Amino acid sequence: MLFVNFAFKPFRVHSAIRYFLVFLVLGCYLPESFAQKITIRGTAPGAERKMIRIGTPGDLITFLEKPLAVSTVDSAGNFNLSFQSDHTLLVVLSIDFHKTELFLEPSGNYSLQIAPMSYDDLTEINPFLQSQNLSCKILGAGPQELNAVIERLNGQYSDFLMDKFKELYNDRNKTVLDTFKIRLEREFGDVTDPYFKVYFTYKIASLELLTQTRSQWQIARKYFIEQPVSYFNVEYMDFFNNFFTKYITVTSNILRKVDYQSLLKNADPYKTILKAMVADTLLKNEQLRELVLLKGMMELYHTPTYNQDQVLTVVKSASVTSKYDGNRLVADNLYKFLTKLRPGTPAPDFNLKNRDQKMQSLRSFKGKPVVMNFWTTYCEECLNEMDLLKPIYDRYKDRISFISISADKSFSKMKFFINLKKDYQWNFLCTEDQTEILKDYDVRSYPLFLILDKDGNIYQYPAKFPGSGLETELQKFIVE
Repeated sequence: MLFVNFAFKPFRVHSAIRYFLVFLVLGCYLPESFAQKITIRGTAPGAERKMIRIGTPGDLITFLEKPLAVSTVDSAGNFNLSFQSDHTLLVVLSIDFHKTELFLEPSGNYSLQIAPMSYDDLTEINPFLQSQNLSCKILGAGPQELNAVIERLNGQYSDFLMDKFKELYNDRNKTVLDTFKIRLEREFGDVTDPYFKVYFTYKIASLELLTQTRSQWQIARKYFIEQPVSYFNVEYMDFFNNFFTKYITVTSNILRKVDYQSLLKNADPYKTILKAMVADTLLKNEQLRELVLLKGMMELYHTPTYNQDQVLTVVKSASVTSKYDGNRLVADNLYKFLTKLRPGTPAPDFNLKNRDQKMQSLRSFKGKPVVMNFWTTYCEECLNEMDLLKPIYDRYKDRISFISISADKSFSKMKFFINLKKDYQWNFLCTEDQTEILKDYDVRSYPLFLILDKDGNIYQYPAKFPGSGLETELQKFIVE
């Protein structure tokens, strides 16, 4: 089997002016009308006529990708992208499977120079594991530009951690840490960017957590209880995720004793669990408590002993009833993240080139159940399973549509293969450079099989291979 590993989450408008002032001070959400345009122009030699995309994590707990803008690199290698945001964002700019990360600020006007690359190298490799990062330069950026100072800070942080890890982690040497903090404060103390100031604070906090120079309560009070929630700051949320991993079931001396199985069966499990969490003094901040609850639900969902539907009920309640815009956003993304590709949910649509080089969408197959598989010409197990799929197709072709989606970069490779296999008469499509479909279907290994019902909803994901029980599952499906 060929394995793939991904490298890689509506705000309510408050009209009262007092809310605006509070939100402005805390660096939280601004009303949507205050969103400002961000423009990105640049050159990408070698990517002529290819799609270029910008996306961002919709939140920094689920990292559910939120598309921001898409365009085509013109024949001269130039591109132009724009979108609106009311806060600084970490974005991922991608061409094919090649990516780079940038921090972009509201009203920013960026000029990028992407180093030349050969994007049409057809060497068949695992693109998620072996794709090349884009080398990108922001033209005209001074030493105080946000990306520049973050890069300098991260470089010094990494060097320090590698050099002093034993003294920090094993020896708990506070003097070494304090000396480093003083050095960083001297170098970066004059940087006024509000995003960087939070980023810097929680970069240091992660070292304090590593060395355990403060107690759990002291860390929580300094970095959470007395601070606003910075939903879109990468370092704040990274620190949050590390500090509160398995918090409600393992780390908290109070909450690990709670019987969540019973609470999840309550008529309103969302309110019941939140009430139980009040007993933990580290979570006396209501907004923080609810966010920790959502992270905990994400962990319980993937714990076999918990009922997933009950967990989803809690998440759904938070997405609708939470008083906090940021928590509702996280809860909404979490619900989408956890239910993605679940039985009964709509299968992501696509529009791909078929064997006759005509575009064909998933919608065009509605009315019949669908057996779909993802494969490549260089995956030996894919080809073996395709041979075993042929007799299944012959028996069920009048009642079921069969779709084989090639993840090869070259349409001609797929076409050459199916021309050799004259008896493969079912539907063949090719992704070529439309790599988003592999993310949409979470294709982590080849081959991948799934079954859709006649309305285009997921029936089984993943489904068994033809050689290990697919036909048995189809027989059950037809009876149902």
